[in-house]
Amino acid sequence: MKIKWLGHSCFLITSSAGVRILTDPFDSTVGYKVPEVEADIVTTSHDHYDHNYVKAVKGEFVHLHTAGQHNVKGIEITGVDTFHDEAGGSKRGNNIVFTFLVDGIKICHLGDLGHILTDGQLEQIGQTDILLLPVGGTYTIDYMQATELATIMNPRLVIPMHYKTPVMNFNIDGVDKFLDNKVSVQSLDSPELEVSLDSLHSLAEVVVLDYE
Repeated sequence: MKIKWLGHSCFLITSSAGVRILTDPFDSTVGYKVPEVEADIVTTSHDHYDHNYVKAVKGEFVHLHTAGQHNVKGIEITGVDTFHDEAGGSKRGNNIVFTFLVDGIKICHLGDLGHILTDGQLEQIGQTDILLLPVGGTYTIDYMQATELATIMNPRLVIPMHYKTPVMNFNIDGVDKFLDNKVSVQSLDSPELEVSLDSLHSLAEVVVLDYE
């Protein structure tokens, strides 16, 4: 399986069989190159312009934007209802956490999660191998909450997302605050990581991808 970070909260996940999953595509106002890529499955965590720009996606794809159980092209996908803020959605609305079972590896994309997950939500999500974790704060959980949540969820691998970079237009924190005091960190000069069940054991606990 390959995981490619296209910037912000957008990842292209490609299974060994070639099934392509795109998460939270964004428009040009975000600052990164708009992800005009082909996909078989597109998930959007919520209906904001920096997470739902599906018209940029090419090919014939299934768009998932609701909670519940889904099975598309052999990929088991679960959507779990959460909130975009710490006030039950009253400030920024709802958010869907998606999990994907790809090549025997469970990936969890937290979207624009704005709070620490409840026990019930954690139970619905289940044990996760790879956690795609927002760390920039302001519009999502901040670096301290992200650290707490990573400890609670205890994945094999954390990939940070939704943080400030030189090309990113939002006024949020960079990734450095989250990485501070982390012992096992690897920063790649590539937006793409190839991973298998075996290779997960040899990776750092936190891998920072470069954006495309």
